[in-house]
Amino acid sequence: MKPGGHEGGEGYFLGGIALIVAGLYFFMDSVYVTTGQYGAISGMIGRGRNGMETTSMGIVFLPFLIGVGVLFYDSSKKWGWWLAGLGLAMLVIEMVSRIHFRMEIKSSTFLLMFCFIAAGAGLAARGLLLNKKKEREGKLMRKIKKESSNPSD
Repeated sequence: MKPGGHEGGEGYFLGGIALIVAGLYFFMDSVYVTTGQYGAISGMIGRGRNGMETTSMGIVFLPFLIGVGVLFYDSSKKWGWWLAGLGLAMLVIEMVSRIHFRMEIKSSTFLLMFCFIAAGAGLAARGLLLNKKKEREGKLMRKIKKESSNPSD
């Protein structure tokens, strides 16, 4: 069996997948990832200080460090586990919220990338559905032949 459970269509399907991969590669290649000055938590701390810039982010590490310290002292303390988990979640939120995506690309290249993706999706769909019509016609022809070979009249 070929793509879509039919005979044929693998060329269209593989060509479509190749176009999709090429378009996505060029899209991802044009995106620059940088970090910003403030994350979600440090931004809230800065706004709480009348917008003054914070120079130390140690306050974000504090709940995690206290939780880890409590766990090393007595690991049966549930509040220590909660504090360490909350501190770790705060660190992850802070790091992820500082990520900024920037794209520097000409609009013609941008459109070309998305044309690659759309054309690839169309070709892949055509490869999957190529023989649906032929399959239906074949079933109809077999049915007609069967009826003509067994006349009920």
